[in-house]
Amino acid sequence: MAKKRKAKGDPDRIAAIIAGLEALYPDAHCELNFASPFQLLIATILSAQSTDRMVNSVTSTLFARFPDAFALAATEVAVVEKLVMRTGFFRQKAKNIVGAARILVRDQNGEVPRTMDELTALPGVARKTANVVLGSAYRMEEGIAVDTHVTRLAGRLGLSRETAPVKIERDLMAIFPRHKWTQLGHQIIWHGRRICHARKPQCHACALAPHCPSAGKV
Repeated sequence: MAKKRKAKGDPDRIAAIIAGLEALYPDAHCELNFASPFQLLIATILSAQSTDRMVNSVTSTLFARFPDAFALAATEVAVVEKLVMRTGFFRQKAKNIVGAARILVRDQNGEVPRTMDELTALPGVARKTANVVLGSAYRMEEGIAVDTHVTRLAGRLGLSRETAPVKIERDLMAIFPRHKWTQLGHQIIWHGRRICHARKPQCHACALAPHCPSAGKV
């Protein structure tokens, strides 16, 4: 039996942070636009080193032309490159999303799988992307998507001392209730985008400041 990892810090403080996030962002959700698990998969792959706003502006055109795996798998990578260019690293991203679509058509009848192992076997898909798809498309609590915002806030809030996303995720999974993993992940991201900015966090306006060891020190 695996040894349970200890929560980082005082349980009462952590409970206050969780309650604070839920009070601040009760409706937090994935801000990528999608109409199916496949579209969320593609949008999340494109979101690497880009912003949700940029990805949404690109996928509005991309999904109009290629709404599902069958349509995307049947096109050439060069065509897709032009459509996703503004997201950055567009050649590799175009190769990955067309490759993922072709694998899904070949092996899954065009459907996005519901397991971590099957998802991470797709090109361009690591744990973060798989967690986004499983949590936001399928409502499956398999993990916590760790992006740059979650990485930053996990450290500032004293929830993890780790720097590697997989280790940060492990720490957060140990202290957050499993049925709230996806929602709390979204709430942390929203807080990072709205209040706890990378360069100038608004500690004076932050409801979590009384429970944050980094408040006023960044």
